[in-house]
This record gives sequence, structure tokens and C-alpha cells, in this order.
Amino acid sequence: MSTTTRPTTNVASEPRLVLAPVRAGRAVLDGGWWPRSWDAVAELPDLVLALSARYGRIRQLMLNSAAWTGHFKRLPVGDGVVRAGWFASVDPAVLIATTYHGDQIDLLVVPPSTATGPAERAMARAADPANRTRAHAILIAAPASENPVETAPRAVRTSDEHPVWDNDGGADRAGRRPW
Repeated sequence: MSTTTRPTTNVASEPRLVLAPVRAGRAVLDGGWWPRSWDAVAELPDLVLALSARYGRIRQLMLNSAAWTGHFKRLPVGDGVVRAGWFASVDPAVLIATTYHGDQIDLLVVPPSTATGPAERAMARAADPANRTRAHAILIAAPASENPVETAPRAVRTSDEHPVWDNDGGADRAGRRPW
């Protein structure tokens, strides 16, 4: 069992988080989050506490394995423990949280080095209940001069035999289908 403790040198801070005012059934995302770094141990506890206050206790997180450092299986947060799954197939621009009630919360993850204006606009768009745009498309929609995708880590293929699949119909990133 791998449990990670939060370093005592980090100063607790409010997560830069914008959530939809209500959960809309047709919305793709429930909000946007702009972490200060790609260090999972430093960034995730405050996010989990904020999500727990809004949606109920968080049981599990799913994140992109290539984007984040500080991988762990279990993370103590408050008076509980959150499990984490690290997957190459999860979009680096998405974080998926699951509550103990079984609700899934999908958040846009804005790259930490993104400028304030584009980051705030991306989070606001992700939190719009009428939004049906996927996370990566929100990030690339910014004008070229302020495009946050330029600083986002890129998912990598693990081998030619096993391409990284997206979560949209089973096609790989080049649009090829296995059938």
C-alpha cells in the first residue's frame, strides 16, 4: 500500500477553481481548475477539500499519468483517504473525481503556466452549464498569442502496438479505429 503525506512546507491555499452553479445533465464538464504546478501531492489535497465541500466526500481521482508528478495510490485528505488512478488514456486537460455517492465530477485542468486571462476564461467556459465543448478544445480555442495548450504536457504513445486512445468513440488521436 502506497500512501503519500502532504509536505509540511507547503502553504495551504485556496484552489483556483470555478464550478458550474448547478450540475447540468448535458454539460461535458462540471468546472475548471487551474493548479499552480503539476505536483499532484502539493495540488490535489486542497482541490479534494473544495470538491468535498460542494459535492460530498471524494472517493477517487483519475488523472493523466504523463502530466503529473508525485504519483500515489492513496492520499490522506482531511479525515479521509482518496484513491488515485493514473492513466495514459485520460486527457491531460481533464481530472475526474468520483464521490462516495457515485457522482462523477469532470474538471478542465488548465496548465499551471497559463496566463491569468486565458486561464480564467477557460475555467469560466468549463463551468458554463450550457457548455458542450470538450476540455482540450477549450484550451486550444484561445487566440494563438495566449494559447494555454502550448505549455500543457502531451500524452505519449507507449508503443506502436498500443496507441493512447481518447475517450471519444474508441478512435486513436489520428482518428483510426481498431475495427
